[in-house]
Amino acid sequence: MEIKKFEFNPFPVNTYLLYDETLECVIIDAGMLHDEERELLDQFIEENQLKIKYLLNTHCHFDHVLGNAYIQKKYGVELMANEADSFLLDRVKEQALMFGVPISDEAITLNKNLNENDIVSFGNTSLHVLHVPGHSPGSLCFYVPNENCLFVGDVLFNGSIGRTDLPGGDYEELIKGIKDKLLILPENTTVYSGHGEETTIGKEKRTNPFFS
Repeated sequence: MEIKKFEFNPFPVNTYLLYDETLECVIIDAGMLHDEERELLDQFIEENQLKIKYLLNTHCHFDHVLGNAYIQKKYGVELMANEADSFLLDRVKEQALMFGVPISDEAITLNKNLNENDIVSFGNTSLHVLHVPGHSPGSLCFYVPNENCLFVGDVLFNGSIGRTDLPGGDYEELIKGIKDKLLILPENTTVYSGHGEETTIGKEKRTNPFFS
């Protein structure tokens, strides 16, 4: 499996394209806000002849869904996320204005609900779904066991965790979910977060101040 990371919008959000030898691809957290960001993504897809199968959201805070409407319109793919975050999709413009970001596109509605233990398959690759609420009620992580990697959105960061002061946040629930579902994974699992640089499960167990 190949991983392409883009940093999009002022916050900035990590948008991931995952694809394998079949050239089937999924997009995780489409954060494009400006035309040049959309063009950059399209160029990579075209140059690598990728076939977009699904659009996935780790969670539905506005900075992670800014490109949803564009992706669905251009590539005709379904949006897959957890329905507990659907209220955030309904309030994308409101969320964005709170942070001084006016947007014109309406976020698309959720096409398929993903739950704990679901599997999202594309090409020869399977993503195992983990539901880890706390940053948002519907926060998901996508684990790829045979590739030893984990896409966590804003649940866990290099040296930190997601904020829990936004609507639906719950600090104790987040800490419990990380300990019970993420820190039990192999220590050499690479963690790809929604912002910032990647880390590993082992590093976070040893040095993250919320757990060490």
